[in-house]
Amino acid sequence: MTATTKVVRGVTLWRDPAREPCFDVVHHDIEMKNWPGVEGEAGREKLHRHMNNETGAIEIAAQCLADYPDAPWDLRMRLARQCADESRHSDVLLRRLRQMGGQKGEFPVANFEWGVTLMVDDLPGRLAIQNRTFEAGLIDILGTLRKVWRQSGDDTTADVLDGILADEITHVRFANQWIRRMTEEDPSVLLQVAKAVRFLAEANKAMQVDEDAVDAAGTKVQELKLQVEINVEGRLEAEFTEEEVMEVLKKAGFQSILPGRGGAA
Repeated sequence: MTATTKVVRGVTLWRDPAREPCFDVVHHDIEMKNWPGVEGEAGREKLHRHMNNETGAIEIAAQCLADYPDAPWDLRMRLARQCADESRHSDVLLRRLRQMGGQKGEFPVANFEWGVTLMVDDLPGRLAIQNRTFEAGLIDILGTLRKVWRQSGDDTTADVLDGILADEITHVRFANQWIRRMTEEDPSVLLQVAKAVRFLAEANKAMQVDEDAVDAAGTKVQELKLQVEINVEGRLEAEFTEEEVMEVLKKAGFQSILPGRGGAA
């Protein structure tokens, strides 16, 4: 380990980005506080966590701009626009958090996405992890959470998430487009992407905990599982192929209902 990295549960990750003194920065989800649902503290914590994740997304895109000055200009412009989008997201989430009686630093934060993505030393790999994986997952999560907030009677927060979702789809789309373009120009890019995704899978596996484990709020992990719906429409808008979306559905347990996959026609 060097001064630029840290080790969490046996995995070497990039050191945490700077945060204001009001933030309690932890290294694993189990050290964070979480509650089921979106009422009261539960809702504020989810917004607070999301706000920090959006801040991390700004930092990742900005670091890519700094680390790869020779990347194609159009790609650098996409990353710069992403920085602007993520900054707006973080700001609107903080504003909503304050409207709900919360404040920044109210709950612990962790920077797993930053820690994993910055360990990759090539731009295609970083795009594959941050945009094509983390933000693609956010397409599904936001698609689900906006319904949860709306069902709770909070249309304002649901509308905020709707707006963020629209931007995240564009971030995944440009990553898909550029990874394909770079792969067409240089097939060895696929090896960079595969190496990055393999590292992410290893890191995710190391971070798993038993469902009986409790977090810093005393909540069992098994009580916090959100039944995330795969946002098929959003993923297709982000230019995942139909085959890729089918594969995501299969992994999520929908194999039996997929046409031509051993299930119903």
